[in-house]
Amino acid sequence: MKILVLNGSPHLNGATSDMVKAFTTGAQEAGHEVVAFHVAHMNIRGCMACDSCRSREKSVCVQKDDMQIIYPEILSSDMIVFASPIYYFTLSAQLQAVIHRTYAVDIPKNVKKVALIMSSGDKYVYGAAITEYFQSIVEYWGVENAGIFTANGKQNKSEEKRAELYQFGRRL
Repeated sequence: MKILVLNGSPHLNGATSDMVKAFTTGAQEAGHEVVAFHVAHMNIRGCMACDSCRSREKSVCVQKDDMQIIYPEILSSDMIVFASPIYYFTLSAQLQAVIHRTYAVDIPKNVKKVALIMSSGDKYVYGAAITEYFQSIVEYWGVENAGIFTANGKQNKSEEKRAELYQFGRRL
């Protein structure tokens, strides 16, 4: 299976990236192809709501930024893992921009599964992000939720959390 990981953390060695590394290692050891992007370190602008991707040239965004690198990966992946720190109760702005820009390609037909990885300093901040994930990805795309994983406080960068994400990757 081809798995795309979209990591919205601006911290290359932060808690979210730590969880992503554990997942990626497990998934690769299980024989899956994993492609990962640190989207916070890419040039990706927000959707302009111009609707050109629907009215002029179908499935082609008029903005020519680093989404041009991500679009082919979205369209050729069987699974997408969204990873983000939680900032003010929701996914990072950088990951939000990528999610909004998937409007250009509509519902990616190859994608059958998705998962959500989140880190924060507190365990009571995930509700809005989980709701958005279910409504705008799982339900709208009509895909299987393969899992939601959270880490907060002392769980961040813990061996237990790494083992959980590693095993998740291995089980796919």
